[in-house]
Amino acid sequence: MNAPANDIRNVIIIGSGPAGFTAAIYAARANLKPLLFEGLTRGGQPGGQLMLTTEVENYPGFPKGMMGPELMSLFREQAARFGTDLIQQDVESVELGSRPFKVTSDGKTHLAQTVIIATGASANWLNIPTENALKGYGVSACATCDGFFFKNKEVIVVGGGDSALEEANFLTKFASKVTLVHRRDALRASKIMQERAMANPKIAFEWNAAVDEIKDPAQKKVTGVVLKDTRTGQKRELRCDGVFVAIGHTPNTELFKGKLGLDDKGYIVVKDGTHTNVPGVFACGDVMDHKYRQAITAAGSGCMAAIDAERWLESQHAAVPGKAAAPVA
Repeated sequence: MNAPANDIRNVIIIGSGPAGFTAAIYAARANLKPLLFEGLTRGGQPGGQLMLTTEVENYPGFPKGMMGPELMSLFREQAARFGTDLIQQDVESVELGSRPFKVTSDGKTHLAQTVIIATGASANWLNIPTENALKGYGVSACATCDGFFFKNKEVIVVGGGDSALEEANFLTKFASKVTLVHRRDALRASKIMQERAMANPKIAFEWNAAVDEIKDPAQKKVTGVVLKDTRTGQKRELRCDGVFVAIGHTPNTELFKGKLGLDDKGYIVVKDGTHTNVPGVFACGDVMDHKYRQAITAAGSGCMAAIDAERWLESQHAAVPGKAAAPVA
C-alpha cells in the first residue's frame, strides 16, 4: 500500500534513541509534523542503547541519575507531546535516489521531503563456537536485561571499554564474582570507570586473554569458557555461569549501503553538521558518530539534524507547517 501522491511528509525520522527522539522534538516544535519509526533496522534496539543501560549518571539535568529506559520513556513522551507521529515498526526499505523520498514499512510506502536517519549501532558478538547456541542460556550482551538471573553466580564480561566496565560493575549487584576478560594488558575505559572497577572487590581481571569457546551447549547452559592467551596461544578453562559480551558496536546502516556515503566501518559520512551526500537526507547519533557515542552527543546531533532539515526545507520552499509537505519540483 502506498501513500497518496499528495500525502508527503516534511520529515521522516528512522530510529528512536536520544538522537531520533530529539530530532522529533525539534521538528515537531517547528510545526513540521514529523513521522518517526521507532523500530531500528537489522536488529537494533528500539529506544536506542539507553534501553540497555542501567543508571545514567552523566546526562545533564539529572543529578541523582536515572535509569536508561526511564529516560528514554521521557524522551518519547516529549516527542509525542509536540505532535510527532510514532510508528512502532521497522523500516524495510528506503529509496533516496529522487524526491520525494520513499520509506517502506510493513508493506506501506511513506513519502517525505527529508529523511533523518538515527538508527544507531548494534552490539558486536564474539562469533566463536557455541556462542549462538547459548544466547539466552547464559550468553548475553545486556547486563541490564539479564543480570538478575545470575544471583550468587560467577560471570565473565568480555571487553575493555566503558561499556564493559559498566556491565561489570552492574553485575556485581547480583553475581558473587565478575571476571573481566580483556585481550590486552591495559583497559581503554575512562579513568573513573577503571578506578571504580578496580576498587570493586567482586571484580577480577584476566589480562591478555580472549574467549576461544563457551561451554556447554549440550547442557543448554554456560558452565565455563576456554581462554586463549593472546601472547602465547596457550589455552585453559575458566569456570563461570554466564558470559556478557561488551566489545563495541556496528552501525545499523545495512539499509543504506549503496544509497548513502559510508566510511570503512560502515558509519554514515556527514558534513556541515548532519548533511549526508544526498541533499535532504540527514544522519545523527551513533549511526554517524564512532568517536563520542554518548547520549548527550547523540541528542545534540539530533537537534542539529532537525534544524538542518528545517533550513533545507526552507531553502527549497518545500515545508508546509503542520501538514504534509508540498512536492518539490
